[in-house]
Amino acid sequence: MKIEKFSLEEIEELGNDHVGSSAQTPLRDDAFDLSDQEKISKIEAKVADILHILGMDLTDDSLSGTPKRVAKMYVNEIFGGLNPANKPKASTFSNKYKYGEVLVEKNITLYSTCEHHLLPIVGKAHVAYISKGNVVGLSKMNRIVQYYAQRPQVQERLTLQIVEELQTVLGTKDVACVIDAKHLCVNSRGISDISSSTVTAEFGGKFKEKETKREFLDYIKLETEF
Repeated sequence: MKIEKFSLEEIEELGNDHVGSSAQTPLRDDAFDLSDQEKISKIEAKVADILHILGMDLTDDSLSGTPKRVAKMYVNEIFGGLNPANKPKASTFSNKYKYGEVLVEKNITLYSTCEHHLLPIVGKAHVAYISKGNVVGLSKMNRIVQYYAQRPQVQERLTLQIVEELQTVLGTKDVACVIDAKHLCVNSRGISDISSSTVTAEFGGKFKEKETKREFLDYIKLETEF
């Protein structure tokens, strides 16, 4: 199977500069021909090969179970958002109380994986919408963030996917998302800048208007105390 479309130099430059190639997650047509268990079995063997090539002794008690643990983690957890079967059912409800202002779900904890180096992306997502007749359960907003985060990602694409999904669920363009996250491929390797973070935003419908956008951003800055 041939996968290289660029020279090695171009591939390295794309990865270090965190360039995204598509607004949609790049999946092959046969991405789900294998069952999850078949994928786990194949990935387990490949991880064992990698560790062996690196010189690790897989007969050691600490390492013997690592290939299977990694394979199960990839399929069932950190890349579980690749499988449409795991997509959260985001049921909507009629906005009977006629709440027509901005609703913000802020500080949603976000764990994702950079698709260039398969290292963690860790941060917070802030999501908002204005109802046009329907509302969605608050926890479903968290689950939508989690679903799209649990796949190899670039932050720009993740931000777009969250907004587009909520626009579809709610039947309105009035949705916004801001993500502030640290990329360990920047913090722990390459430039090794441990203090920098990346902020991305997507504003739809009324959130493109200056006043509504400012209201949303001001809500994000509010301190939450318990």
